[in-house]
Amino acid sequence: MVKKKKTGAISAPFISGDKPLLFTVFLLLGIGLLMVASAGVSYGNIRFDDGYYFFKRQLIGVGVGLFALFVFQRIPYGFWKKISIPFFLGSIVLLVLVLIPSLGTEAYGASRWLDIGPISFQPSEVMKLALVIYFAAWLSSKSMAKKTDFSESVVPFSIVLLVVGFLILKQPDTGTLGILFIIALSLFFASGAKLSHIGLLLGTGFAGLLILIWLAPYRMRRMLVFLDPEHDPSGAGYQIKQALIAVGSGGILGLGLGHSRQKFAYLPEPMTDSIFAILGEELGIVGGAFLIALFVFFAYRGFHIARRAPDEFGRYLAIGIVSWIVFQAFVNIFAITGMIPLTGVPLPFISYGGTSIAVLLGAVGILLNVSKHSRMVK
Repeated sequence: MVKKKKTGAISAPFISGDKPLLFTVFLLLGIGLLMVASAGVSYGNIRFDDGYYFFKRQLIGVGVGLFALFVFQRIPYGFWKKISIPFFLGSIVLLVLVLIPSLGTEAYGASRWLDIGPISFQPSEVMKLALVIYFAAWLSSKSMAKKTDFSESVVPFSIVLLVVGFLILKQPDTGTLGILFIIALSLFFASGAKLSHIGLLLGTGFAGLLILIWLAPYRMRRMLVFLDPEHDPSGAGYQIKQALIAVGSGGILGLGLGHSRQKFAYLPEPMTDSIFAILGEELGIVGGAFLIALFVFFAYRGFHIARRAPDEFGRYLAIGIVSWIVFQAFVNIFAITGMIPLTGVPLPFISYGGTSIAVLLGAVGILLNVSKHSRMVK
């Protein structure tokens, strides 16, 4: 007599979706926690008399993020299309609220944190996900004729970016604005927009960047440092100089985990956007190359999910999330190694930041849900 297998909810996997992508994210999280624990020791002792202050807080962000990942990977991704407009408008409101002195927290001349009771977070990180969802919904609801029509595509696309860009620049946060522009342009390109329209947007964006650099002295100083690394070594060029010393000191195999010298009051806030320099110093070229390989593999799996998505919204959603994470990673790495001007954007899954890690893991949960449905498509 053959016994029938029992079926039920208990047989459902805890987390389903693309397993290689999920494993890659967990590897990145593990590396990130190790590096925050190492890089934040000196700064934590100096500011809070606790070497593991930043590590403990990062654990909270990872916990919130893993909960979001678990919940979002179970929500059918079509749900996000239904709430794309209120989610986007809500994110706009948050960007406005952060500019109110009684609510926004200012640090280093920028107001990027919003304090609501005991909760403190960065609305700009939420906007990254909101923009992906909004543009994915908007582009998937348009016919190809409208996507290639200037007044139906470029004009509304530009208006949305101008509104978001204005609020981001009021903080100010040029690096995040650049990431949002890359996200939007990636989705616009994926939708089949005319190359002439994409070229126009790229040209306009480049011209806007030049104007922003010209208008702000600190941006001009960063550009001068990029063009001449020896320019103002004790001022605007100090951070990149110390970052390059860290990366160069690591050599092939690094000084060993926890043995960085630059984190001891040389490299400013080494656990945030400069963390790749500490990783290079402690784990060497091998460690840095391994991290880069993880992001490349994440891109490969993510675009594979996008290619097999059952509908346009799922495809744009996957492309937007992957473009955001991978482009931001390489912008950070290129900036810290002197290949582009310093931007101040964090390294996804690695840099310290509770809001960033929570939103990123929530986005990965959405991507996993797209992959669950993609498996049914040959």
